[in-house]
Amino acid sequence: MDYKKAGVDIEAGKKAVSDIASMVKSTYTKGAIDNFGLFGSLFSIGELNYKNPVLVSGTDGVGTKLKIAFAANKHDTIGIDLVAMSINDIACLGAKPLFFLDYISTSNLNPDIIKEIVTGITVGCKEAKCSLLGGEMAEMPSFYSSGEYDLAGFAVGIVEKDEIIDGKEIEEGDNIIGIASSGLHSNGYSLARKIVFEMMGLNINEPLLKDGKTVKEALLEPTIIYSELILSLKGKFKIKGVAHITGGGIPENLVRILPENTVAEIDKNSWSLPELFKLLKENGGLDETEFYRVFNAGIGLILVVENGKADEVISFINEALYFNSKRFRSYNIGKITGSKTFADNPAVNLL
Repeated sequence: MDYKKAGVDIEAGKKAVSDIASMVKSTYTKGAIDNFGLFGSLFSIGELNYKNPVLVSGTDGVGTKLKIAFAANKHDTIGIDLVAMSINDIACLGAKPLFFLDYISTSNLNPDIIKEIVTGITVGCKEAKCSLLGGEMAEMPSFYSSGEYDLAGFAVGIVEKDEIIDGKEIEEGDNIIGIASSGLHSNGYSLARKIVFEMMGLNINEPLLKDGKTVKEALLEPTIIYSELILSLKGKFKIKGVAHITGGGIPENLVRILPENTVAEIDKNSWSLPELFKLLKENGGLDETEFYRVFNAGIGLILVVENGKADEVISFINEALYFNSKRFRSYNIGKITGSKTFADNPAVNLL
């Protein structure tokens, strides 16, 4: 008896680490200290010239979007989602991403699949301009179904204490700007899979959208990483609040940045619902409340800016670029209208 016969291949693990070493090091930014393979990861903030630095951290996973990657046998973009989920969260506080760590656990370690996953993670880190400093791979036979894995990520960023974006200055009259998502991002997949595969009866390779995109292409579209855009906006405009639209949709994420007793009114007609979301809503028979609290509805990020500045900010956003030179799309989607009258009134109203 040995470890390999018990289901754990130590040599495969060593090969996977060797295969990804150069990719990991290619992400190193100023402050990263090369100690690949040691017991901890090192990053120096002393040379970054911050006066009163605050470290901002976030952790997240990808959820059941992984099931789509398994079914499609496509693993090279899911790492972008992993980076995006944590990086976008810390960027909402105005933080510049510094470094990222990942955790990959699997039933049986396949070096080729690990390499694909880490390829996506490195793409995401380069897009966010942060270092992939380290990670962990765990092979756990019989814990996961054969060929399946789970991912978790952890990001750390930095911001000057007096530049933290926390929503405390949001007030009546402020404008609400929505920035388009690339699709479902990494939320709502348990419901989306139920609708597409069971209610619509489609398989992973069948066409789903009018432009010919298949199920796997539409559902594996990577999450947009917004950190560079937020930092650019922060340097030019007074950004009072930023909300990453993830699980809970617009209502449950926007409310997280609103000061007590303020109300946000969102005009659902101010942007066009993308085709994918229309398909899910109609074929799933979802009512408005359920739909908007599960899916991002085509809005991946929300900004709150002072009254009268929305057009200027939107013009800047729509000219900015992100990875692969795809343009951001943004819309003036609402206003901060005032105080709640009753405690049971929602702080976010979708009209």
